[in-house]
Amino acid sequence: MDTEFLLHVASLRPKLDALLAMEPVKPSLLPKQMPKAGVYLLSEGNEYLYVGRSNNIRGRIGRHSRPGATHRMAAFAFRIARQVTGRLDASYKTGEGTRDALAREPEFARAFVEAKARVREMDLRYVEEADPVRQALLEVYVALAVKAKHNDFDNH
Repeated sequence: MDTEFLLHVASLRPKLDALLAMEPVKPSLLPKQMPKAGVYLLSEGNEYLYVGRSNNIRGRIGRHSRPGATHRMAAFAFRIARQVTGRLDASYKTGEGTRDALAREPEFARAFVEAKARVREMDLRYVEEADPVRQALLEVYVALAVKAKHNDFDNH
């Protein structure tokens, strides 16, 4: 295997350990001091739900959970709302079933608002990782290692 790739892979386990050792915080109460770029993990109790990465963790968490966040900003909350309402099949054509159309449906809109509130109360952990290659590898590694319920890495 490529030596450079192996060096990146060797850095993953210590970052996972640091992430899981972190005392969780609430997205609604982020500390003043936190890394800018890295990987984050959202969970409820002992259930790991979602792993993401960002070059601006604070901003990304806000977009996941802010009450006014749109379906384009709060993809994880939108995914939760899909699950809650049973609207699991995504449509990428114009009309019924698209993200825009779902966001306008009253029942789905309520579920989306509730999902953003739910995300605000989840446990959040994060670990710094500025290197874009290691950040991408770490996101996949953490999601697989903790069996994150909402990471599927499927193409859309």
